[in-house]
Amino acid sequence: MNQDSTNPLVTSPSRRKLLIGGAAVAAALSLSGSALAATNSTKQLAGGVTVQSIYFNNNDVRMAGNIYLPKGFDPKQKYAAIVSVHPGGGVKEQTAGLYAQRLAEQGFVALAFDASHQGASGGMPRFLDDPMRRVGDIYSAVDYLTSLQYVDAGRIGALGICAGSGTTVKAVSNERRIKALATVSAVDVGAATRRGWDGKASEAEQIATLEAVAKQRTAEAAGAPPVYVPYVPNLDDKTAPRDLQEAASYYLTPRGQHPNAPNKMLLTSVSHLVAFHGFDQVETMLTQPLLVIAGSEAGSLWHSHELHAKAAGPKELFIVDGATHMDLYDGAGVTVAMEKLTPFFKRSL
Repeated sequence: MNQDSTNPLVTSPSRRKLLIGGAAVAAALSLSGSALAATNSTKQLAGGVTVQSIYFNNNDVRMAGNIYLPKGFDPKQKYAAIVSVHPGGGVKEQTAGLYAQRLAEQGFVALAFDASHQGASGGMPRFLDDPMRRVGDIYSAVDYLTSLQYVDAGRIGALGICAGSGTTVKAVSNERRIKALATVSAVDVGAATRRGWDGKASEAEQIATLEAVAKQRTAEAAGAPPVYVPYVPNLDDKTAPRDLQEAASYYLTPRGQHPNAPNKMLLTSVSHLVAFHGFDQVETMLTQPLLVIAGSEAGSLWHSHELHAKAAGPKELFIVDGATHMDLYDGAGVTVAMEKLTPFFKRSL
């Protein structure tokens, strides 16, 4: 696993911001080969919630997930279910799993899973970030939920966090089995890759990024090893946008780090990220109820404003005063978000 420090996408701050903005965030530590061999397990959590590790198929990819069951769970009953989709480069054990657990505490069945090519899910090559494949992951997650006798297939919702929002919006725009959608710190990963984290990147920066990717693809076609780039900057990098500095303090420290999220992405993933449009159908196809939650101080706030403005169906925008992008990943920010998420999903599902 080779990272080329001479690559312009790694060394140039402006190009790095363009790339990282599109990919969002992940964790530290390297992925071990045993990550794909996770075993089934059941654990009891606070609030009477039970979490079970499960697997489901996405065509030829074996997907790894955790399903959270509410206190007093009865397999003979029918429950509303919610798919919780993690940020780019993240894994199910981080913020997506935390939200899933909190939703289960409120009586929902909730599923958090690792994106294909990442975490404990299968898929080669490793560390590929292709948003359209992640859309397919969500379809397959819904397939899995509908196969569970205790899930009411007519009451399935979705929650997307950061880059997981963009792919979830895309999926829900075309997936009528998902009846309600909420986003937290939304990011359309395609728009962020093209326009930078703050939405102000120039076309020249975009072209320079694609030129670097083109050279790398040609090199790999000739037998060169792959190049990997980070999702988040180093902890001591003060040149990165505030959101991404805070992302590093979450993902690269015990606060949020996980061994299956090594803060690396194939450089060639950028071709897929640039081509992705998460919000391109929402004016006509996103008719399900929508709740958009974001911090007032988030550099990514422009995504949430755009999504809310464009969505065709019933919608609500909830701005958490004083909160940054990362404040809604854990701690008090999750509690504030849940105060809106719980009634939203209960009335929508």
